[in-house]
Amino acid sequence: MSSNKNALIRYKTIDSCLRNRAKEYTLEDLIDVCSDALFEFEGKESFLSKRTIQLDIQNMRSEKLGYNAPIEVYDRKFYRYSDDTFSIKNIPVTEKDVQIINESIQLLKQFKDFSLFKQMSGVIQRLEDSVISGKNQKSIIHLDKNENLKGLEFIDVLYEAILKKKVLNVSYKSFKAREINQMQIHPQLLKEFNNRWFVICWHKTRIYNLALDRIEEIADDLAETYIDKKVDGDTYFNEVIGATVSERNRPTNVIFFVEKNNAPYVKTKPFHHSQEVLEENENGTLFKIKVQLNFELERMILGFGDLITVMQPRKLRMRIEQTLKNAVKNYRD
Repeated sequence: MSSNKNALIRYKTIDSCLRNRAKEYTLEDLIDVCSDALFEFEGKESFLSKRTIQLDIQNMRSEKLGYNAPIEVYDRKFYRYSDDTFSIKNIPVTEKDVQIINESIQLLKQFKDFSLFKQMSGVIQRLEDSVISGKNQKSIIHLDKNENLKGLEFIDVLYEAILKKKVLNVSYKSFKAREINQMQIHPQLLKEFNNRWFVICWHKTRIYNLALDRIEEIADDLAETYIDKKVDGDTYFNEVIGATVSERNRPTNVIFFVEKNNAPYVKTKPFHHSQEVLEENENGTLFKIKVQLNFELERMILGFGDLITVMQPRKLRMRIEQTLKNAVKNYRD
């Protein structure tokens, strides 16, 4: 459970205790009650120090969370609210809160027709109906999305399989294959890149990256035991651009030059988190990133056309050069 959720459970538990005039609560009592509440939610013991509960009380008293709780200590050891009617559950929603909710509603509405988020449509509608100032408000943020992409109908099935650790039988046909390939997969992670979705899965002896738009059919395989490879997205994709990861290839230094008028775009929107500036002059900027060489990297570089020049490694430079030469041939009579 996240630390934020833990804290919220403690705040609600403390609030319930301080509103109870039939019992007196010491700091030790609050620790015990909060520990029991966390055990009920998590199913495991949680060690809470005096310092933790003291900080919770301090936060509830302050404006930090918007509670301003009138917590007092009497007889030098018991805690209660000085106002019998107070509860953190009764804190009114401010105008700023309403504005934030409105903005969030408009953002969520952009996903309401997307398969994975369809179950949220009713929640979004109830939120919009409850927030009067949100009526007829247009969305200020627009996200790039395409609900008509082939394969999106499989997201729900794959999401549930990952969540419930289920093995799947998949009919898969890559763009290069002549026939459909039957695969037994252990789905680990869903990945979106450039408006295309992929499932990262374990198949036989290694991890595969399957594009959802090339999946033909999916069925549960209840006879097989799920293999959890504990794939962490941040770690797994740390050394690549896009969704293609190779277990054999190591990251390499990619050095490229961008002409001066377009260098600011690359500075403000780096190709990769490892990007750094090596040199700048009146003609442009020399950048370096450390990534695996893959298809997505090449497509990103080619998207800049003649505004970018790959300096190293030589293998990548030659591939980009040959691709550009082939492109020129397409425009010759």
